[in-house]
Amino acid sequence: MIVSDLSNIHITKHTGKVALVTGGSSGIGLATATRLAREGATVVITGRRKPELDSAVEQIGFGATAICGDISSAADLDHIAEIISQTHGRLDLLFANAGGGDFAPLGAITETQFDKYFDINVKGTLLTVQKVLPLMGAGSAIVVTGSIAASQGTPAFGVYAATKAALRSFVRTWASDLKGRDIRVNIIAPGVVVTPAYKSELGMSDEVIEQYLVQVAEKTPLGRAASADEMAKAMSFLASDDSSYITGIELVVDGGMTQI
Repeated sequence: MIVSDLSNIHITKHTGKVALVTGGSSGIGLATATRLAREGATVVITGRRKPELDSAVEQIGFGATAICGDISSAADLDHIAEIISQTHGRLDLLFANAGGGDFAPLGAITETQFDKYFDINVKGTLLTVQKVLPLMGAGSAIVVTGSIAASQGTPAFGVYAATKAALRSFVRTWASDLKGRDIRVNIIAPGVVVTPAYKSELGMSDEVIEQYLVQVAEKTPLGRAASADEMAKAMSFLASDDSSYITGIELVVDGGMTQI
């Protein structure tokens, strides 16, 4: 697995931009926040747990800040938007990354599980975009974290997959809704990236994860899983001027797994 070392990198791809990364204290969110900061952006991250946020801010450096909040709460999002407005006066880049999921086969899915992940992944992402949109002007960009699960039909992963399919649909609609405002919106569909959520939410042991990675290597043309920073690179691209004529798309970053 390739892991990029960003500790000594500082380039100017996003200089002068204010970026918000939800779910920025671990996994793809943390990798994205770290890359953006080293590419010149002023980075704000959110998450539900203050100790993890404090640790992430220290790791990111470059003046990154954190706001504690739950994206499934409209009141928390109002608070986040208000702080960004007061502190920075605007928002240039939104990375709607926060989300989660767990396994449950058809017949074992509970109402609680359904509500939890639709509240976080679908309602939370929608509200995030709506709450910060007034802070975003011409030239801004929104990047949503989706998943290849939305089009795979992975057993016992139906609720999570459905939430990510909903996000893909949202991005198409939002691209139309934002017509004429010069605000681009795209979604990234990561392949397999082992993050702390594999243990904390999916309940996978180290042994199970290792077995899964062997299967992934066999099925993927590039022969391995991805690093979180490889997802961050793609998200940075979709937010940058390098993709200035791209909106409404799903960028699949899966090492070719779903393409063969």
